Amino acid sequence: MNRRDYQAALDYVLSFADYERASRSAIVFDLSRIEELLKRRGNPHQAARAVHIAGTKGKGSASAMVAAVLTASGYKTGLYTSPHLHTLRERIQVDSQPIAEEEFARVVEELKPEIEAINNSGLLGELTTFEILTALAFAYFKEKKVDFQVLEVGLGGRLDATNVVKPDVGIITSISFDHTEVLGNTLAQIAAEKAGIIKPQSPVVCAPQAPEALEVIEKICQERKARLIRVGREVTWQRNTFSFLGQSFQLKGIRGDYNLTIPLLGEHQLENAAVAVAALEVLANLGMEVSPESIAKGLSQVYWPGRLQILQYEPLFVVDGAHNADSARRLREALKQYFDFDGVILIIGTSEDKDVAGMVAELSPLPGAVIVTRSRHPRAAEISKLVAEFSKWGITPLVKEKVTSAVELALARAKPRELICATGSLFIVAEVIEHMKGLLPEKYPTSETV
Repeated sequence: MNRRDYQAALDYVLSFADYERASRSAIVFDLSRIEELLKRRGNPHQAARAVHIAGTKGKGSASAMVAAVLTASGYKTGLYTSPHLHTLRERIQVDSQPIAEEEFARVVEELKPEIEAINNSGLLGELTTFEILTALAFAYFKEKKVDFQVLEVGLGGRLDATNVVKPDVGIITSISFDHTEVLGNTLAQIAAEKAGIIKPQSPVVCAPQAPEALEVIEKICQERKARLIRVGREVTWQRNTFSFLGQSFQLKGIRGDYNLTIPLLGEHQLENAAVAVAALEVLANLGMEVSPESIAKGLSQVYWPGRLQILQYEPLFVVDGAHNADSARRLREALKQYFDFDGVILIIGTSEDKDVAGMVAELSPLPGAVIVTRSRHPRAAEISKLVAEFSKWGITPLVKEKVTSAVELALARAKPRELICATGSLFIVAEVIEHMKGLLPEKYPTSETV
């Protein structure tokens, strides 16, 4: 197979309904289609042990951490995440290596007859892009004979295509307001959707939550007789030191105490690490060979770009995929806590379905200039919308239609002690990284965090 085969396979997968690029209102969320597709392929999702991760923020980071430790423990580990930064193949990895173009094309060809049969029957509705990608990941992991598959939920949890597994341990990271048009308008409603991944008698690790969200999770765990480990109570942590290269911290877990380091910045990443360690301790209690040494080794090697990532030091240039009000608040706090600067040049663009007002309210207190831009992503918000929100805070932002132009303007304006920060979503971050590193993006634009 050649690159044209890969592009043809990619075009085929992307020809179906895709909630990352279009309105969710046109898509019926239902597990019957993915279950039928997997059944026709011999239920590949049942071939390996699973760790299943839901949440609003941090689920990708926690997934990457769990996968890194399992690999360090000697297990062949599949990792399925979304969205991606530069190529869709990043979503499907085995031991940190993305699926190769020829393998992607081949597995799509193998799935095609079953996809067409289901779609042509008209009984279940048409499979979505995410459902096909999920089936592709399961089929690839089975083919590679992985021991573990670490699965990040795409949207919600209860009706997400990944929710066909019975995991050895489930994880629910921090829950906040996002995708309210699908998941609900209260934290309790959103938590109920996320907690849909909880299976009977399957342990669950939960990050610190707002009381109304935690109440829902605790109730569902009780109903399903699922042990609940609450990070922040049964598992605690304290940061020691940090530098541009990462941070060290002490953690008290359910099996012991640890001195750990991660090459990621932000207090929220310590929370994600605590969640990951707690889940790994659950696996150790189940007889898996996950030692304190492998936990320390795996976390020290985790790679998860686009989250408080430093692209250059002079001037200091940071990117972060903050995509809702709560993550914008955490970004603002992290910038002040981890970096020393006199002012900020903020590059920002968001998706049209995001809480733009909430994000602007959290980021407007940062001292300095604002450059508003628009990603190439089809759901990118109009620039005028961001300009209007910043004007409510007495800020007149500079405007650049393209992300590349916004980056060049920021670099030209930056003074020696100013920090440049690009944020608003992962699709803005991806375009900034591509420009700064001279990368060629794949045909498919990066998609928003879901």
